[in-house]
Amino acid sequence: MQSIQNLVERASKTEHGFKDLEKAAVEVWDTVSATEAKKLAFTLLQVSLPQARCIGTFILGMAAARCDDALKALKEQARRDSDWRVQEIIAKAFDRFCADRGYETALPVIGVWLADPSANVRRAVTEGLRIWTGRPYFRDHPEVAVDLLSQFRNDDSEYLRKSVGNALRDISKRHPELVVRAVAGWNLDEHGTRQTHKLATRLLQSRLRQQRIDDGKDAYQ
Repeated sequence: MQSIQNLVERASKTEHGFKDLEKAAVEVWDTVSATEAKKLAFTLLQVSLPQARCIGTFILGMAAARCDDALKALKEQARRDSDWRVQEIIAKAFDRFCADRGYETALPVIGVWLADPSANVRRAVTEGLRIWTGRPYFRDHPEVAVDLLSQFRNDDSEYLRKSVGNALRDISKRHPELVVRAVAGWNLDEHGTRQTHKLATRLLQSRLRQQRIDDGKDAYQ
């Protein structure tokens, strides 16, 4: 079993990307019991080096579907960790939880996280599940994804609104009509909503411009 010291030293060698950090977490998960893996993860979360906390977060993502304390620890880490790298891995870890539990089965937990006061916790869901309609359940029920995301169009956190707008833009690639209907009733006098709308409809606006161009060409033929 790798020691905390070895894991921290290994983590310190990663300056960019997450592949080796995830590989280290998988090696831990594959070689020790779930209980021992969680102990290592909880210890890694206390290390000042963000990359080491990333390894711990990856491990908790693997444990979360079977261990409630691992899922709880992920949420607490999202609330308090200020490092963007750790926040990105928390999003990945939450998606791993949903995949292992089953996205439809995980809907109640998704709802709880989306209702959390912390913008970091809410964003772990909106960002972690991208591309939403590429995930089981949401692939067949894209309207559920659109409804869940749309409620944060005017959230106080710009960080979260950007995630929401980008997620809706992703969905608009295959389900433009759903996004068009969703944004039609938005109050664009709200500054936050206007920002989210701009992101969510970016591809739709390009399509409309191209359609106008094509229609103009047809008129002269």
